[in-house]
Amino acid sequence: MEPLVSIAVNGYKNPELLRLCLQALYRELEGAPFLYEVIVADSATEEDTELIMREEFPEARFFPFTDNVGFKKLFNTSLEEARGKYVFLINSDILIKRDTIPTLMRYLEEHPETKLVGPKQMNFNGTLQLSCFRYYQPETILYRRTWLGRLPFGRRHLDWFLMSEYDHASPRGVDWITGSAMFVEREAALTVGPMDDRFFMYMEDVDWCRRFWEHGFRVVYDPEAVAYHYHAKGSARGGILGLFFNRLTWWHIASAYRYFMKYLGKPVPEVR
Repeated sequence: MEPLVSIAVNGYKNPELLRLCLQALYRELEGAPFLYEVIVADSATEEDTELIMREEFPEARFFPFTDNVGFKKLFNTSLEEARGKYVFLINSDILIKRDTIPTLMRYLEEHPETKLVGPKQMNFNGTLQLSCFRYYQPETILYRRTWLGRLPFGRRHLDWFLMSEYDHASPRGVDWITGSAMFVEREAALTVGPMDDRFFMYMEDVDWCRRFWEHGFRVVYDPEAVAYHYHAKGSARGGILGLFFNRLTWWHIASAYRYFMKYLGKPVPEVR
């Protein structure tokens, strides 16, 4: 019998964090009234990770990669291998609650026009972690990564990008949801297609959500579903030197350039 939900976990060089994620999954899903499977795709897999998966989580379907293949490769592998009607794509730094998956699944069942929904993400100190945004504009990265974002014009732009007017208290359609936690209907995801190969890191989630909208599928942020996210920021912030010397920032800039070129001259989908 096929599972109703495929839970796909993406890992990268952190076996202890992966262990915590999987322990929380199995603990919170104990006695769940639906069938599920767990898929783990891991980049630059270490020996400790292989040992943990083999000895502690043998029931999970494990797809290790020797090289650092990037987020989108892990994501696409999990999507290809998933057998459930729904797929919950999460990073290994996400911890779910008992009602996280049932709440997200219920939203899709009650709103058939919506095909991708994301939970409210919280920091472990109980504060809100922003995880839904408006589409990037060329100046957005500059304002986010340098002191220009503290000037009045930069602050206004970032307030718009970060959806500062939204209280994150009720579900709403959004431009895009961060790829750290996405709950999708698998058939719709296959219709939209895999994440774009041109994005090794950054912008792949923005692009994927935009393509959902282009196919007429709603993307929704649902704060009634909650997940906890250990989010360690890697890109530089605050100085021009950081833009030049931080590798992650350069990946962000390169991906943003590819994103803007891909959609140059194309209309922005209507969010409803």
